[in-house]
Amino acid sequence: MDCKKEQNLKNCACTYDCPRKGLCCECIKHHREKNELPACYFSKDQEKTYDRSIDFFIENR
Repeated sequence: MDCKKEQNLKNCACTYDCPRKGLCCECIKHHREKNELPACYFSKDQEKTYDRSIDFFIENR
């Protein structure tokens, strides 16, 4: 798979110091395994709460 990490980093909303930053397919897989959504599903203010739960996402939609 041709990952465009540098291009992805320009739009990555994650504020974590994470080894998956810019690697969207790995990020999504990681969060799915934890029953969460990645930062790109949340507004900037929502992402700052570090609550990546699906319930939090639905509550704020």
